[in-house]
Amino acid sequence: MATTRRIGPYTVVTRLDSGTPAHAPAQPPTPERRFIARSPDGDRTVLLSAPLPKADPGRFMAEADTSRYLLGSWVLPAVELAAPGGEAWHARPYVPALPLPTALAVNGGPLPERTVRALALALAETLAVLHGQNLSHAGVCPAAVLLAADGPRLGCFGAVRAAAPDGVRRWGAPGLDAGSLPPEQAAGGQPRPLGDVYALGATLAYAATGHTAPERGELPAGLRSLVARCLARDPARRPQLSDIIGELAPDSRTAFPTEGGGLGAGWLPARIVAAVAHQSASVLAAEVQLSP
Repeated sequence: MATTRRIGPYTVVTRLDSGTPAHAPAQPPTPERRFIARSPDGDRTVLLSAPLPKADPGRFMAEADTSRYLLGSWVLPAVELAAPGGEAWHARPYVPALPLPTALAVNGGPLPERTVRALALALAETLAVLHGQNLSHAGVCPAAVLLAADGPRLGCFGAVRAAAPDGVRRWGAPGLDAGSLPPEQAAGGQPRPLGDVYALGATLAYAATGHTAPERGELPAGLRSLVARCLARDPARRPQLSDIIGELAPDSRTAFPTEGGGLGAGWLPARIVAAVAHQSASVLAAEVQLSP
């Protein structure tokens, strides 16, 4: 894992999206380049993101700047941004975690229904908090979801807005997952909260089946109706996040219940837990050349 690559003041340890088994199927696109990196003094490890080669660095940095103010237990806001005029990047505290596509590959297939339901509730509550801030995430997709031992983390904030300005068709834009892109946003429409609901449905479908547009019968019975409603092409036919939370939460009047909601011990399959632990150990053991 040794490397001398630098991004800003950080030394790259490894790519976050590397390590997928060779036999795994093709992975969904990731809307940004993501690395695990270390500070010059070696004391801090971060998740570091940079724009794709064909992306607009200005829009990328504008979304990163907004993400600093995101609230919620399961979001990954930027805590450090590149200085204006230089290479675009932003950093977040490192959390040992696997991107959802990597997790499915490690698991050898889709996640158990219990895990998907817990993931659905955590993401729905996170999006509800963002919408309460008058923000739409505009980046929910399988690659945006990281699975950690204590629960998911949602990144890639603003990927749709960063990929292309409103009014410009976004089909084929760098890094966007067509299966998770709400039709109205693909056509160039402004990202809105109900677009996040569509993307949530596609992401849950991926977690449960391995792809974002499954046949209804491929989904677990307990998720079929919910996912199908989220994926309605007409935004007006999609459920509100409060309705989703009410269906999934044991008590929707309370904040997300860690144990009752399924994010206690054992919420992730053992293979994924082992892979997260291996990543953490490998990062800690990595020898990198740091600035004196």
